[in-house]
Amino acid sequence: MNRTLRLSAAALALCAAPAMAQQTTITIGMQLEPPMLDPTGGAAAAIDEVVYSNVFEGLTRFAADGSVIPGLAESWDISEDGTVYTFNLRSGVTFHDGEAMTAEDVVFSFDRARADDTTNAQTALFENIVSVEAVDDTTVTITLDGPDGAFLFDMAWGDAVIVDPASAETNATNPIGTGAFRFENWAQGDSVSLVRNDDYWGDAPALTEVTFRFISDPNAAFAALMAGDVDAFPVFPAPETLSQFDGDPRFNVIVGSTEGETILAMNNGAEPLDNPLVRQAISHAINRQDIIDGAMFGYGTPIGTHFAPHNPDYVDLTGNSEFNPDRARELLAEAGVENLTLRMMLPPPSYARRGGEIIASQLRDVGIETEITNLEWAQWLEQVFRGYDFDLTIVSHTEPADINIYARPEYYFQYDNPDFQALMEELSVTADPAERTRINQAAQEMIAGDYVNAYLFQLAKTGVANANITGLWENSPTQANDLTGVSWTQ
Repeated sequence: MNRTLRLSAAALALCAAPAMAQQTTITIGMQLEPPMLDPTGGAAAAIDEVVYSNVFEGLTRFAADGSVIPGLAESWDISEDGTVYTFNLRSGVTFHDGEAMTAEDVVFSFDRARADDTTNAQTALFENIVSVEAVDDTTVTITLDGPDGAFLFDMAWGDAVIVDPASAETNATNPIGTGAFRFENWAQGDSVSLVRNDDYWGDAPALTEVTFRFISDPNAAFAALMAGDVDAFPVFPAPETLSQFDGDPRFNVIVGSTEGETILAMNNGAEPLDNPLVRQAISHAINRQDIIDGAMFGYGTPIGTHFAPHNPDYVDLTGNSEFNPDRARELLAEAGVENLTLRMMLPPPSYARRGGEIIASQLRDVGIETEITNLEWAQWLEQVFRGYDFDLTIVSHTEPADINIYARPEYYFQYDNPDFQALMEELSVTADPAERTRINQAAQEMIAGDYVNAYLFQLAKTGVANANITGLWENSPTQANDLTGVSWTQ
């Protein structure tokens, strides 16, 4: 009798025990560590991958499907002539330092971004702004110099986030935004930690703590996932091992698309690459599929211009620079170039390092030697991106719809074509969808015909995550690891 009572009491206690608490912390793996944490002060994609939407927010933002949705502006009105945007800001929004976010902060952020001494890497986003005026605390009016069909899209970029004047100068190391997560710590060389912002204006995220761990070595990334030291690697650097994860019920393999046009960039501002015949020869010397297979293990879509294949305005121009070594040799002879040696500067991503070796072999077959130098990301930004000290480099441009970079002669590959610049000026004042398509397609054909760069492939998003995680983006409409909708199922 007593034994029965004891067993019954134990059973009742077991039934009454609370269910195992749902996990609310996550560790995200990234191959590259950001050089800073201010998206308005640097060009590295890794900055946005940590802070976009999580820490910083703009007037508009990109959703997982690539659409533009309200951000800090809950709505907006556009004048009949398309030149005046009136944004209605959300009320009750505060920065992580406790300061209220108002229309004056929008004025400050945009005036700062378009100032003569700006450090913003995407100044073209703000070039058509004539004025930014605070009507009241929650209303701001932005006047443009002409209609701009892409303005709301541009305002969703990480470079257009709203910052607090009191902390703007220290955001590089201590970012303070309005997002669902607050910055906690940066152990440089290892990780960045975020914690949930309990004063967030929107829906509270399910996660309470987020750690971004930086693991540059693909083998170490594989080991970290297998050991459970990392819960997800949204852009996994070792695609050759994806089949092992695909067959393991502990993991989900998430393959999607990105905005990353992967190119062999050429220094158009220096001899002999200022000669379009030499650039054309290099383009014909390259076998894209060999690079996709050898560097990305089959993941990637060949491209022939700087435009994403999933975009409805894309034109397939791969035939313009088809693999043709004999034609490459003819073009080099026509250009009067022989015994050519070019310096190839490669940043850390595996697509660049592996792809560089393959391209070097392909160029050697047509008589071009290469001197390869592997650079860390900060070195690449300083020497290549800002210093123009290179002949060739390989990089994925992960910003969305960014063909307008070819209208900037000071951009690192130094393409200077007034006709292209005029096209982009026309695009900036065109709202009609059919006309925008026409201009976009003409722009693609122009840079492909000028062989500005050798266009390789659209970077696939190859991710691996614990099977119990939901809400990670399948595709990358922008360079981000948005964790505001991520949770564990158990």
